Amino acid sequence: MTDEAYQRQSQFFSALSHPVRLRILDILAQDEACVCHLSAVLQQRQAYVSQQLAILKEAGIITDRKEGLYVYYSLANADVTHLVNQARRYLADLTGDKSLLQVEVPAHGEIDCPCPKCQAELSIRDFHQEKDSIHE
Repeated sequence: MTDEAYQRQSQFFSALSHPVRLRILDILAQDEACVCHLSAVLQQRQAYVSQQLAILKEAGIITDRKEGLYVYYSLANADVTHLVNQARRYLADLTGDKSLLQVEVPAHGEIDCPCPKCQAELSIRDFHQEKDSIHE
């Protein structure tokens, strides 16, 4: 393997070596998300989340697409989820800490977020709750 190939690998793993970036990957493994949604889930400023997204994007780990005023981020390849989960299993086995395997990510509509996906999910839930209360 060439030095350049090792350098590319090092940059890739460096992009993964931050707790907030790992949490972003967990969120994106569920569904694409905009910065405001990620900020709400992570309880971090949008500027900070955007910096972390830029690092992941530069490493080729995530991609983005624009829809109206919102930019949605998603995993470039789902294989990164398998890689991170394999590393978690390895670390859990090594340390005996099984809590490393318990990843909890709130879905759209479960947090206070103004993004269109969360608002649409809330509208659907409200509709079903109203419908259920009428039929009771």
